[in-house]
This record gives sequence, C-alpha cells and structure tokens, in this order.
Amino acid sequence: MSDNKVEHLLDSIHLPGDLRRLPQDELERVCAELRQYIIDVLSENPGHLGASLGTVELTVALHYVFDTPYDRVVWDVGHQAYGHKILTGRKEAFHTLRKLGGISGFPNPAESEYDAFIAGHASNSISAALGMSVASALKKENDRHVIAVIGDGAMTGGLAFEGLNNASSDPNNLLIILNDNNMAIDHSVGGLSQYLVDITTSQAYNKMRYDVYRGLKKMKLMNNDRRENILRFNNSLKALLTQQHNLFEGFSIRYFGPVDGHDVNYLIKVLNDIKDMRGPKLLHIKTKKGKGFKPAEESATEWHAPGRFNKETGERIVVHKLDEPQLYQDVFGHTLVELAEKDERIVGITPAMPTGCSMTYMMKAFPDRAFDVGIAEGHAVTFSAGLAKEGMIPFCNIYSSFMQRAYDMVIHDVALQKSHIVFCLDRAGLVGEDGATHHGVFDLAYFRPIPNLVIASPLNEWDLRNLMYTGYAVCDGPFVIRYPRGKGEMKDWRNEMRILPIGKGRKLRDGEDVAVLSIGPIGNEVMKAIELVKDKGVSVAHYDMIYLKPLDEELLHEVGKRFKRVVTVENGVIRGGLGSAVLEFMADHGYTPRVRRIGVPDRFIEHGSIPELYRLCGMDAESIAERLINGY
Repeated sequence: MSDNKVEHLLDSIHLPGDLRRLPQDELERVCAELRQYIIDVLSENPGHLGASLGTVELTVALHYVFDTPYDRVVWDVGHQAYGHKILTGRKEAFHTLRKLGGISGFPNPAESEYDAFIAGHASNSISAALGMSVASALKKENDRHVIAVIGDGAMTGGLAFEGLNNASSDPNNLLIILNDNNMAIDHSVGGLSQYLVDITTSQAYNKMRYDVYRGLKKMKLMNNDRRENILRFNNSLKALLTQQHNLFEGFSIRYFGPVDGHDVNYLIKVLNDIKDMRGPKLLHIKTKKGKGFKPAEESATEWHAPGRFNKETGERIVVHKLDEPQLYQDVFGHTLVELAEKDERIVGITPAMPTGCSMTYMMKAFPDRAFDVGIAEGHAVTFSAGLAKEGMIPFCNIYSSFMQRAYDMVIHDVALQKSHIVFCLDRAGLVGEDGATHHGVFDLAYFRPIPNLVIASPLNEWDLRNLMYTGYAVCDGPFVIRYPRGKGEMKDWRNEMRILPIGKGRKLRDGEDVAVLSIGPIGNEVMKAIELVKDKGVSVAHYDMIYLKPLDEELLHEVGKRFKRVVTVENGVIRGGLGSAVLEFMADHGYTPRVRRIGVPDRFIEHGSIPELYRLCGMDAESIAERLINGY
C-alpha cells in the first residue's frame, strides 16, 4: 500500500456521500489516512488530539452506515469530532481549526449542516438527541435515525443520566453510543460476550424477537410495564452469563457490547444490525485515546491538548522563557498547598480538571483532602456545601464557563445558607482558541444579583494569593475569585499573603480628566493604555475595584463627585457586570458622569488568540487608549 493511494482515498472524500460510495474493504485505509491527517495538522496547529484519534474508526463507520446529515449524529463535546469535520467538507479548512476566522474546535450547526447540535460542554448529547428522535416521530419522519455519541467521562454528568432516564420511559428509537476509553465500565471483550453481541444484534434474532413480542401483545399477554421488566431481565442475564456488570442494567434500554471500537468493519456490521431496531438502545464500544500515536496512547492526559509537537519523534514543542511569569492556575495550585499546610480544614474540589486548574499540587501534597468529582459541576458545588456544613473550608475550582452548569446549586445550596466556600473560577474572561462555548465571560453578571456572595478578581498574582487568603481567613460565607487563563504579570509572584479588606478598591493612579474603573487582570491593559496617552494631553485616574460585590462605595462617591467622564473596563460581558453596577450606583446617588463601558459586547465571541479577541472587543491597550484620546 503506497502513501499516495491512501492520500488519494482521503482526498477523494469531500462529503460522507463520497465515503459511502467506497467499497467496505477500503475503509481501513481511509481510517489510517484520516488518523495520519489529524496528526499532521495538529502537530503544527494545536488542538485536542487524543480524543479524536480514538474515534477515527467510529467516525468512519457512522458516516458509512447512516445517511448524514438527514440522519443526526450528536457528538458529546467536540474533542472527539475532528475526523467528523474532515469527512464533512472541512478537510481543506482543517488547518484553520480554532483560529480567528477559521473553523471551530467544536461541532456547530452554524458551521455545517452535518453538525447536528452545538457541543462544547459535556453530557448534553443524550438529552438533545432524544429530543430530536421524539421530534422525528412526531413529524412522521420514521426513517430518520438519531445517534448520540457520548464519552465515558461525560457519562458522569448528571444531565446524561437525566437523559437516560427519560429515554427509557418515552417512546423513541434513539441509539446511544458509549465511547468508553478510560472508565472501564466493563472488562475486555471475552468470547461469550462477543458471541452474545453477535446473536443479540443479528437481524434474524431481532425479527424473531419482535414477532414474539407482537404475538404476545396481540394475546394481551404483554404490555409496556412487562416489556420494561423483560428488558431489565435480559440485561441482567447477559451480565450474569459474562460475569460482567454495567450501570445500564437498571434502565429499560437495550444494551449491546462492549465491542472493539477500532475494528471499523465489525462496527459497521453491528451498526447495520441494530440501526433499525425499535426503541432506545445503547452500544458500548471500547476505544483508546490517542490510538495510532504511541506518545498519546501512553499519556492520555498530557496529549489531550498537547500544543505543537514533532509528529516523528513525539516530542512536544514547548518554548520555555527564563524568568517568565507563572500561569495563574499554577499560582492557585501552589498557594492552595501553602494554605492547606497551615489549616487541616482546607480541602480542594474540582470537576474533572485537576491538571487544567493545577489541583494536582494539592492532590500530591494532601491526597486525602483533594477530590476530583468528575464531570459533575453541580455535584462539585453541593459536595463542597456539605463539606462546609461540617466545618471544612472547601476551595472549589471550576472553570468559569462550566460554573454556569451549577448556577442553581450556588444559589440554593451555598448562598442561601452562607456556606463558607472559596470558589476559584479559572479561565474567566475570554479564553482564546476554544471559543464561544468556553469563554468565561458571564460570571460577573450572573453572580452579581445573588445575595451573600462576595465577588472579587485580582489585578495580578500577588492579589490572587491575597484574595485566596482573604476568602479563607476573614470571610464567613461564599467567596468568589475569578482569574483568566494563561500567564500573569510577575516573575516574583510569591508574596507574604495579606488580607484585602472586603469591598475596598484602590486608586492606582490619580488624574483630572477621566476616571477608568477596572476589575481584574484586564487592568494591566488599562495601565498600558494610560502610558500610551500620557503625552496626548489626557490626564487619567485609574481605580482597581478588586471587588464587584460589595462595591467600594466610598471610592465611587469620590469618582461621582470629581469626574464628568468615567470608563469601566472588564473582561466579561458589559451587560450586567462592573459597568452596569457603576451606572446603577451613579443613578441611585444622583451623579451624572458620562459613563462608557468597555468589555465583551452583547454577542457570542468566536475563537482566536487572546490578543486578537481583545482587539475584536476593544479591550486591548491600543483600543482603550483610542477611546481615552477621542473622548469615546
């Protein structure tokens, strides 16, 4: 087999219809070329490598068996869908993945009709696909197939179980494919298990089974309740025979598997056998993250999103600069360990992001006091509330965008009873290449109306440490700290931690013409902007608010009395955040300055680098300086 022939096969596939015209014995070559193409492109254009390498055979099988886009394939998250993008008309644009103006790193119906549903946050595929399946039945589109592809990690999310429960009770023909690459719900496929899969998926067996069901129903010996009991019995019998147990035994959903997710021909056979079965069904496949690229196979976490790498040697290309500032996440991780060394009540909680948020430092130092609860943000919050109720002091670290999934728990389980929890919201603000599904731009606005919350954001690494200490030492209720993705500002970031008085900001620079009020690290862009305009005849005062709630009213009275021009700057949506709070204060107290707000506008922001997105939103130093010079 020559490389040219393999490349020619993939180059000839512009849409899934082209794939379906190939003879089945060519598909292994398609998989090999698709896998290599993903490696080639991602080695130079960073993205999520491991998960997509693991679903190459599944992706090819799905588009070969099903008539996409008429048949709907709903991917859970998008990390596993790069092969899908390449096979659905985006091969030539794949090198623009996650770049400004390029294709998204996640499925998005606005980008392609083959993307059935938005997929940036985990665990939503079953619910969305179930809705599509029920809608198809209501519209009499009985020939339409709907498939949800969900990973084993996403299956820990509560929404996935809500969808499963509903799928087992409402009439539908949904097919759920569980892509199991880590959780080991079942052990390796054995001979008897394989035999049972072959038998129970065969069309002859299922025709006989359906005929028996119809006959019993006609004789009034079968109803829906009895059918559900039989389904549960069948699942339990299979588990008994194979000495394997799985968590789907209690659902009235037909379970098949596990099967080898890297055998494309067998996947096609199984999918063809079960696709027209009536009722909900679940196919459990076993895959390996990073399949086909040895370094990714051996270290799934490191190669989840490895950045640039040498595709020949497997060496990651990491540019280390001497004496550069630390990542905010690492400052959090090291500081948490320092605090935990002083007080055994301190515990750490994260929902499936210990490496990303640097909870790994706490896990290494105090393994009994650090908890990764899986993709379960709502549980992470309420679990923290239970810990706090019994006298522990939880530091609950959740990415800002993912905290949206736990909003009710923050209100009901935390704020209502003033639980002493320090919430650390990593990836707050614009996060860059992951785009609209991951930008953490709403937290200031959605948390501000909640009673009993303290909301703060540090200007730099020293302030992050100070706020963590303040939240631990002097706050007796929930304390929210938000900080961005990436590096901070300071090479020497270890300070002697001190308390930052709650509800007090500070004046960083005095001026006469205009007052700029900022919150968080975006204030560093303001400082650069002030330097750019200092020779332009504009005298600028700069206030770092530190706290959004409670606001520093003494500081705001000073601003209201002294200035006719006020600018607010925040790395978050301008509707409902700092700018809105300042406008409310000025109106409530009879001040009438001309207030202009700089932040994320009222639209979803695409993917791109942080500097590009700052410019896009007018939040970079040059754009802020222009507003200051031109009087808005």
